[in-house]
Amino acid sequence: MNKIENFESLEESANNMQEEKEMVEIICGRKGKGKTKHLLDKANTAIKSAQGNVVYLDKSQKHMYELSNKIRLINVTDFPIANCDEFLGFICGIVSQDHDLQEMYLDSFLTIAGLQDDQLQHAIEKLDIISEKYNVKFFLSISKDEMDLPECAKAKVIVSL
Repeated sequence: MNKIENFESLEESANNMQEEKEMVEIICGRKGKGKTKHLLDKANTAIKSAQGNVVYLDKSQKHMYELSNKIRLINVTDFPIANCDEFLGFICGIVSQDHDLQEMYLDSFLTIAGLQDDQLQHAIEKLDIISEKYNVKFFLSISKDEMDLPECAKAKVIVSL
């Protein structure tokens, strides 16, 4: 095998490994179980080695001092977002304006996205599309038990509290 074939083989392996990783990951559990702390720790750890930008969406500024100052905190309630589709449009706007965006952390996902119970699957499917197209990884905290999540979400759970 010559050097070019070897390089192409390594590149293909790296691409396959990247495709196997979930681009949308979920931390789930009932309210008050510690999902936000896991999300904050994950974001603060990620920014240390991030090659791109990291954004944290929340329903308030409450966690401003718990996040690294290198992470952009956005208080979603500062914007007139009333439903799931408006929230997804908001996400697309953030992604379109930051070509170096690497990861987004969405705390209290059901609340900030204005989701009804039947819309969770739709929202996750749309986030999958956005993440694949623009190579942005999403981490969601969802106040539901893992067994109450739609099937498409269960495979994305990384922490269940």
